[in-house]
Amino acid sequence: RIESRGEAFAPVDLEEVLERVLERLAPDLDAAAAEVEHDPLPNLRGDESQLEQLFQNLLENGLKFRGKSAPRLTIAATDEGQAWHLSFRDNGIGLDPKDAERIFVIFQRLHTESEIPGSGIGLAICRRIVARHGGRIWVESRPTQGATFHVTLPKHPPAPAGSRAGG
Repeated sequence: RIESRGEAFAPVDLEEVLERVLERLAPDLDAAAAEVEHDPLPNLRGDESQLEQLFQNLLENGLKFRGKSAPRLTIAATDEGQAWHLSFRDNGIGLDPKDAERIFVIFQRLHTESEIPGSGIGLAICRRIVARHGGRIWVESRPTQGATFHVTLPKHPPAPAGSRAGG
């Protein structure tokens, strides 16, 4: 559905996207005493609702897979010329590098439902959203040392397949 139900690409202010996501997550952030820091975020072309879903899923992961200390979530943005490189870093439980690809497969979970609730689709959705935007997503992590999710998004994305409106 990511491809078939997507909106046409239009200018998106990622600062506004983050603001809405943080507002929606405020109760969970407050309950966890989480800190969120971020670089100034760019404007780019994309499907705003899907980019909002991307941010929400990645930030929710940072909250969900937290360690014993209060979550610290950091979003960095780097201009790489033809693309923006966003990174979402947390100080959570991390994961074994051997699982770094598996976590993006739908319904693949590293923990049981009783250990950490979830459906196992969040990161698979993220991968589809990023792919639709012509970018790439990957994770760097070590057990107990948090995780950093990297996302590249082209400044001039290809025309997406499956847009409801022209463009």
